Parts: sequence; C-alpha cells; structure tokens
Amino acid sequence: MPSPLAGTLPAPDKLPDIPALLAAYADLQPEAGNPAHKVSFGTSGHRGCSLKRTFNEAHILAITQAVCDIRKANGVNGPLFIGKDTHALSAPATQTALQVLTANGVTVFVEERSPFTPTPVVSHAILAYNRTAKGAAQADGIIVTPSHNPPTDGGFKYNPPTGGPAPSSLTSQIEKRANELLAAGNKGVLRLTDKEAEASGLIRKEDFIGTYIRELPSVLDLEAIAASGLRIGAEPLGGSTLDVWGRLAETYKLPIEVVSRENDPTFRFVPLDHDGKIRMDCSSRFAMSALLRLKDQYDLAFACDPDADRHGIIAQSGLMNPNHYLSAVAWHLFQSCKEWPASAGIGKTVVTSSMLNRVAKALGRKIVEVPVGFKWFVPYLFDASCGMGCEESAGASFLCFDGAPWSTDKDGPLLCLLAAEMMAKHGKSPAVLYKELTERFGTPAYSRVDSPLEPEKRALFAGLSADKLPSSTLAGDAIESAITKAPANDASIGGIKVSTANGWFAARPPGTEPICKVYTESFLGEDHRKKIESDAITMLDAMLK
Repeated sequence: MPSPLAGTLPAPDKLPDIPALLAAYADLQPEAGNPAHKVSFGTSGHRGCSLKRTFNEAHILAITQAVCDIRKANGVNGPLFIGKDTHALSAPATQTALQVLTANGVTVFVEERSPFTPTPVVSHAILAYNRTAKGAAQADGIIVTPSHNPPTDGGFKYNPPTGGPAPSSLTSQIEKRANELLAAGNKGVLRLTDKEAEASGLIRKEDFIGTYIRELPSVLDLEAIAASGLRIGAEPLGGSTLDVWGRLAETYKLPIEVVSRENDPTFRFVPLDHDGKIRMDCSSRFAMSALLRLKDQYDLAFACDPDADRHGIIAQSGLMNPNHYLSAVAWHLFQSCKEWPASAGIGKTVVTSSMLNRVAKALGRKIVEVPVGFKWFVPYLFDASCGMGCEESAGASFLCFDGAPWSTDKDGPLLCLLAAEMMAKHGKSPAVLYKELTERFGTPAYSRVDSPLEPEKRALFAGLSADKLPSSTLAGDAIESAITKAPANDASIGGIKVSTANGWFAARPPGTEPICKVYTESFLGEDHRKKIESDAITMLDAMLK
C-alpha cells in the first residue's frame, strides 16, 4: 500500500540537510575492509550517499583515476565530455573528477551555457564528436548523476566512445581498479588543485546542449509540432532540463510552456513518491501529482527526471504507463521512419511488455530482447540493428531519420517531444493510439511486486534453469519457454523468465537489495495475471530451496 504521505509535498523538517551532506562528502572516509563502502558499479554506475560513506570524495578520486587508467589502456585518447545533474552531491563530485582528469592530461569538455547537462546530451555529444573524428582520437564521457534517486544520493557513470552506458566487461575493470586505489589510500591518484586544473588549459567550454538542440530535426519532426497548435506543458522536476525546454521552444517556435523553474537540491517542490520518500521519478503518479493536477490546461504534458534519461507522458486521460507509451512509440516510429534499415528491430528488455512483441509481428520487425539495463542496447543502436531500444522503467532512445544513431543512452527529452510529434501527425494522443493497439492485439495486465529475499536464496538464482521448473503449466496454460539468458545476446538475465501463449513472469534480484523483483503480464485480464503471480511465487519458493 502507498504511504499516506504519497503525492503530498515533503514537510520542511523532512527535507535533507544539504550542508551536512556536502560536509560529509569531503570529511567522511570509507572504512577500510567494509564491503558496503567499496565502489560498486550496478546497471547505472556507482551510487551512494556521503552520509553513509558510500559516495565521498575518496570514491570519486578512485573512480576517476580508474577511468583514466582504463581508457588509456583501451587506447581512448580523445577528449572526455562531462555532465552533471542537479543533485547536491553532483557539483562537488564533478569538481573532484575535473581535478583528476586534468592531472592525467585528459582534455575535458564542459557545458558552456548551463551548470547542468542532461545524460542524453552527453551521449549525443560523444557520438557527434566521434563521427567527425572519423577514427582518430575518440571521445568518451562521464555523467555525475544518481538519476531519479532521492536528494541525498550521488551517482557516477562512464560512457565509452559508443556513447551509451559502459558494458559490464568495462565497468568491472573500472570497479576493480577503483577499489585497488581506495584500498591503498588513493596513493595512486593523480590530482591537481582547482586553480591548477583551471590553469591547465585542459578544461574547455562548449555549448553541447546547443548542439543537441540544433541537430534535433534529424530525429524529430519539429515543424509538425510547431504547426500543431497544441498546448504543451513541460515540467523539469528541478532537473537538468531546466535550461533545455525554454531554448527548444524559442529555437523552433514550439508551443511549450515550462511549468516550473524551481531549482533546489532538497527537491522540496516534488511530491513524495509511493513510499513517502522524495524521488524525482517522472513515471510515478505520486511524484507527478502536481503536474497531473494541471493536465486539463494542456493537450499534452511531460517531464524528465533530474538527469533527463527518463520520460513521463501525461495525456488528458492521465499519466501513461511506460509500457503503454513505448508500444505506441514503436507503432508510430516503424511506420514513419521509412529510411530505417529493413533489418532494424525493436529492442526491449526481458521485463518489458509483450505488447511490443505483437506490435513487432504486425510490423514485420524482429524483437531484440536483452537483459535489464540500457547498456545492452548500446551496440544495437550504434550499428542500427535496432530502430529503438526501450525498457519498462521509462527509458528509451531511437535512430535518426536516416538510420544513424542519435543517442545510445536513455533520452527523456527525445521521447517527450516524440509524444508531441505523434499528436501533431495523428491528431490523437499516444494514449488513444495505445487504446487502438489494445483493440487490435489485446489488453495486457502488467505488474511488478518486490518480494523479500534472504541472502542465501539470492545465491541460488545463479543456478536456476528450465529443467528445475516444478510445473509444466503457468496459470493453467502450457509453458512454452523458460529462459535464464536473453534471446538476443545469450547474456544472463540474472534470474528466470517463464512464458506461455497468454502471459509470462520474470524474477530477478536487483543489485544488492534484499528483494526479488517479480514481473507478471497476462493478455487474459487482471485475474489471470494474479494467478500467474501466485504460481510464479510458488514456483520460485520450490526452486530456491
């Protein structure tokens, strides 16, 4: 059940103590030998909190030096683009990273016109630079962000020359090297003072938000949006799109009104999420409740999270479920982008709605199904073997009109603007387009529950296999497939997915949390989905003994 505070603004006494957070970043040290204080790269880089000694200056010194060492070992010797969001810890962590990067002789591009740089802008900047470089010194990037996490968190991720999140093979190298440095008291870290870094000539300012905006017509029909007469509301949620929406609207004469320009690292203006925490999740009806109350003022409204890698779409019927919106997106894109290669498929994670499978079949396109994490889409977007890549947590990107990669990281502004393009071209909202898809392909019922998971059972997930299934049926239907590896690339999904003709379940433990995420979907209605969920939990209990 949601917290009784969900959807309300945080009380003043519940706001984070930003001065204490910043002081802890500089003053607290990770404890030697404490595994909880080590560098750990999950699906979205290293995340933590300075007050918990998991995101402190020592961590950023070690991670940045590790990035310098690994990029050098891999022959990456071009410039590095760095971006950050509006979380309180992002600014000092960025400054620390600049001290280490310049000490290692790395030329760093920082955004010239804004203190904040969205994740997709960095991804696009890397790709744009490397296309121009044509095989010479290649650029890469760092984004300092914990995405939509609470205000007390910090995050740090590395994007190699392919533009998107680094693969596990690379992040494991960075993690190992960073922890070696950390264990040695960071004696192997090269570092300049702020003054020395500024005087080095290696920090260069460039308007890569402007480049992103200028090149948008290669991937979106902005003329159609400008001529549509739509009333559009954009909510930055206090994040890195604060300086983006206004520039976009002015440049292309788009009918976009920026709903709020508030910027405060406590995020006091964001309604509390389902659990009563401040979480800037633009796919949450609770965090988006303030914008939802304004929906009747607009034909379409949208928002991005702090680093702008997620999208939240509000039609006049309400906040769209990401699975619903992404299904409508696929239907629109693969009929609109005539120059895309015939071989370009629809990329989805194993836990994203199977409505996309039905859409793909009708369009004559292949489904490219990968494990959870946007990093898995990077090679497919980079070589255009996927026209789009998407995940149920409201992250996606897609190709330019000519089939070239636009961004290989999740791109919130791109997906928000696409909703406006869809309305302009179809004369109906993405919600109506999705309803039409359900009339043609069926209406899926989808859910995710988090079930407690003991540490000893977590280890058993690695041994799950199809031959250990205790039943040949799921919710009364014959089981057609049971997989522990993704069909597209044979990579482990970190759990198991079991499918029938009418539905499926997937189960996986995320990161180090003591829970198991159980995803279920049925095309026979909510009662059938609940039966799938019940059978799934029974099966998992039997398999994890």
